[in-house]
Amino acid sequence: MGERFVVVPVDGQVGVAGLGEHSDAVVSDPAPDPSGSGSSSSSGGGGGGGSTVEEKEAGEDSVFEPQDPNVVVPILEYNREPNKYGDGVPKENSPFINNTDNDKGNSYDGTNMALFEEEMDSNPMVSSLLNKLANYTNLTQGREWEQDGVSIERERASPQMGTFMGVYLPCLQNILGVILFLRLTWIVGTAGILESLAIVCLCCSCTMLTAISMSAIATNGVVPAGGSYYMISRSLGPEFGGAVGLCFYLGTTFAGSMYILGTIEILLTYIVPKAAIFVAEKKEDEADALLNNMRVYGTCCLALMAVVVFVGVKYVNKLALVFLACVILSILSIYAGVIKTIFEPPDFPVCMLGNRTLQNQNFDSCLKTEIIDNLTVTTKLWKLFCDGPEFNATCDEYFTKNNATNVQGIPGLTSGVISENMWSVYGPLGMLVEDQKLPSIGGSDPAQDIYLPYVVNDITTFFTLLVGIYFPSVTGIMAGSNRSGDLRDAQKSIPIGTILAIATTSFIYVTCVVLFGACIEGVLLRDKFGDSVKGNLVIGTLSWPSPWVIVIGSFFSCCGAGLQSLTGAPRLLQAIARDGIVPFLQVFGHGKANGEPTWALLLTAGICEIGILIASLDAVAPILSMFFLMCYLFVNLACAVQTLLRTPNWRPRFKYYHWALSFLGMSLCLALMFISSWYYAIVAMVIAGCIYKYIEYRGYKDIKISPSPCKVILSDSPSPFSLDVPRPQLLVLLDLDSDQVVKHPRLLSLTTQLKAGKGLTIVGNVIEGTFLTKDAEAKTAEQNIKSSMSAERTKGFCHVVVSSNIRDGFSHLIQSAGLGGMKHNTVLMAWPGTWRQSNDPQSWKNFIEMVRETTAAHQALLVAKNVDSFPTNLDRLGEGTIDVWWVVHDGGLLMLLPFLLRQHKVWRKCKMRIFTVAQMDDNSIQMKKDLQMFLYHLRLDAEVEVVEMHDNDISAFTYEKTLVMEQRSQMLKQMQLSRTEREREAQLIHDRNTASHAAINDKAESGPDRVHMTWTKDKLFTERNRNRECNANVAVRDLFNMKPNQSNVRRMHTAVKLNEVVVNKSQGAHLVLLNMPGPPKNRGGDENYMEFLEVLLEGLNRVLLVRGGGREVITIYS
Repeated sequence: MGERFVVVPVDGQVGVAGLGEHSDAVVSDPAPDPSGSGSSSSSGGGGGGGSTVEEKEAGEDSVFEPQDPNVVVPILEYNREPNKYGDGVPKENSPFINNTDNDKGNSYDGTNMALFEEEMDSNPMVSSLLNKLANYTNLTQGREWEQDGVSIERERASPQMGTFMGVYLPCLQNILGVILFLRLTWIVGTAGILESLAIVCLCCSCTMLTAISMSAIATNGVVPAGGSYYMISRSLGPEFGGAVGLCFYLGTTFAGSMYILGTIEILLTYIVPKAAIFVAEKKEDEADALLNNMRVYGTCCLALMAVVVFVGVKYVNKLALVFLACVILSILSIYAGVIKTIFEPPDFPVCMLGNRTLQNQNFDSCLKTEIIDNLTVTTKLWKLFCDGPEFNATCDEYFTKNNATNVQGIPGLTSGVISENMWSVYGPLGMLVEDQKLPSIGGSDPAQDIYLPYVVNDITTFFTLLVGIYFPSVTGIMAGSNRSGDLRDAQKSIPIGTILAIATTSFIYVTCVVLFGACIEGVLLRDKFGDSVKGNLVIGTLSWPSPWVIVIGSFFSCCGAGLQSLTGAPRLLQAIARDGIVPFLQVFGHGKANGEPTWALLLTAGICEIGILIASLDAVAPILSMFFLMCYLFVNLACAVQTLLRTPNWRPRFKYYHWALSFLGMSLCLALMFISSWYYAIVAMVIAGCIYKYIEYRGYKDIKISPSPCKVILSDSPSPFSLDVPRPQLLVLLDLDSDQVVKHPRLLSLTTQLKAGKGLTIVGNVIEGTFLTKDAEAKTAEQNIKSSMSAERTKGFCHVVVSSNIRDGFSHLIQSAGLGGMKHNTVLMAWPGTWRQSNDPQSWKNFIEMVRETTAAHQALLVAKNVDSFPTNLDRLGEGTIDVWWVVHDGGLLMLLPFLLRQHKVWRKCKMRIFTVAQMDDNSIQMKKDLQMFLYHLRLDAEVEVVEMHDNDISAFTYEKTLVMEQRSQMLKQMQLSRTEREREAQLIHDRNTASHAAINDKAESGPDRVHMTWTKDKLFTERNRNRECNANVAVRDLFNMKPNQSNVRRMHTAVKLNEVVVNKSQGAHLVLLNMPGPPKNRGGDENYMEFLEVLLEGLNRVLLVRGGGREVITIYS
């Protein structure tokens, strides 16, 4: 509630000679109390003497305005009611309120900050802001999404996870998985070591480059749930974000399908083959039977996992370490088995018929005949190729001509088999797996071979297919960024943990490729399902101490990865649905009371079932490769675009990135998409394009994120929900001399250094007059401004306006400069240095009105003092500092400007220092720690210092300075009043003379009835001069008897004390940036406001006063 002022009459007081007695008290109640309980008690009014009445300017507001010069000016006193600021401190509406004794003790508690007190509600003190941020954590915490209109509050413990547990291990768990255990040996055998290394290096390079780009984006602010979707949507806008977010969601969902299919393949092929429901009676039906078993068991497994995720997702997270332990133990057993092959290779013989590999699940010995009890009998192998056990039975021709021999499946690391496995062996569907170094007699009959127990290719193999199948084994790099809310220091942990995890897994994959090729026979490598080693997992034959270590470890690894996919994908869909970018998905934003995404889980399970019905791991892998590659492509694109645009909010903590690396990663992703499967790539791009156009078509209604920067610029009006582009878009207001030459060209130099050619710049000027008469001057001024802009290398537009008065012209420029979305958000101007010497008060009044108008327009304001001492574009400042005095928080522009200036070579060597002010009750040590942490999350490198201002005692110097200011102001008003009175009296004399002449003429016509005595002109002047001298004597006497206004004293105290500490700390700085206090709400104190600013800036060389536009331009988010 606002304060209540009461006008109290002072009996017997004479303010101006000749004034009569006043009658009634006038009560002014600018902020009425709605409760009606805010009556004000008046105290004795015998304080200071009366004050001279000032003529009120047209349009000004006043608490009390005398309409008759013969009315006494009452004294205004206030009662101590609570005001709208909530601090119980009165805020006087008039700057010329004489102090009374009752004002003592009512002074504002925060005396040191009285200059900023009128705007404390919108611009809080830094200490209070830091206090709110003291318990800051990386995620938006505490408030969950509204469910059915009820806000759910949830307490979270402060994040404590470090790099190892929070990023490195989760990334390892997500990257290493099903492809490593089930397909890598087959890829090595089919593509050969060299091409396998090419595949691994290609895919790992893609993810490493993407991780570098992702680290830059993830350390450019907080990344809440949603991972890559959040990063892309906040960087490139909702269209790209929605398209790529849904692609990433589909990729994660199909990854769940792949992991479930891997789980069932391990279960039915290597653990319990007898559990198969569909059993093939003929060899040619085995593939169909396996697919049907995968569909049935996969669906059951999916249902079970969905129930587990629905009932207890916390148990999934707790089991994550168990699943990761299984992966690590499995990999360690592989390396242990490789070392063991040097000394004692394991015994896994592979039966070869000629040079063909046989499935030895249905026979024990690799012999055609064997001797039992001195009798030669046929073996089970004979029965597989002949129509009977008899020696005269009809047998396959190839079987008859070639011998059956055993080949050691794991010859060992020192066997030299690596040279045989260097090259690729691709082939069509049904091609026999052969060892070309063994003898072979006779040809093959493909029509008959499919019925015989040969190991054959189950799919057609070629290089690009293997790339698509392998790529899912390197995905999972987003696991760290998705967990940023649980990290103690996300900006440090995400880059280090992710890049180390990729480096570790890349090393594992490269070494596995080489070791597999060096230890395992080529025909066994190409045996996808281990049919030649009695159905053992091929990689398991290499492990130590037992193949079961790999089988069990890979089984639980696939189970855990499937559960993680079914946990993460619904949350990603929920994040997209809650952003509102795809309206028909909004139903999936709802969930259980605890926020679990129930509906999203159902949709995820439904899409996952599509992948399970495909039933082939080799067919599902390229599908999810497409979606992940598209996601990684846009992560690289977002990083490259942000780097090239050099937007002010692009300040990653991670410094080891470059736009060229991002473009290389983007190109690699695009190439891998078409290498893997050109038709899948086209389908994925069509899906993403349709989503993009749909979001663009639907518009931005109710979307909670901002559009892309180009959309903001090209739109005819800024989006109502969007944040402004954080780069200052400048309107530079220049002053020209009488010859239309720019007075302060250094203002254009500052513009160039601040903008560096980026964003919008409009240079404006106003010429007083009419356009018809000033047209030539306007063209000359425009030409001179353009010449100055060219000389100072300022890129932008020039706009010269002709207006009937300067104030309206600048007002029109502030309101209407720009076009559509290309409008300025910041006004830059020079301080009116000669305002004290100017006879015309309109100069500084225009300046203050421009301050008010920029505030009303929600635009930032930069005022350069001593602008002619600012460096030119050719100067190179040595090592020094840019000092920021952060007193109140009004949007963060104060801290953004040094960052922008340091991008220019003039200021590049300067360091940034931030000073803030601590009051009596503030803990300055804690404030410094909080400010350092806040700057760390803002990604700003600066020294921090907290200055204590505990001395609340107002010095005699401050009283004296305030008194001199008020006396000077009062004298100027009297002088101005005298000039105004002289002009008015001259007009009055002219009017009265005209009227008297007319009256005499009328009387002459009618004849004189009586004697009429009139004033002569000389007599009138004599009387007026006598009254004026009397009034002047009284006014001078009042000037020496007046007491300084308490409100002005407190504001002057703020200016004096703050100036002392600023000069003490920053007198040698290259530039000082300081919060600009707002002008008084009552225009009567405008001149005092200029004096306060002069005192505040006294003794400083280069100063840039900064007044924010009321919107955050620097945030902890990307």
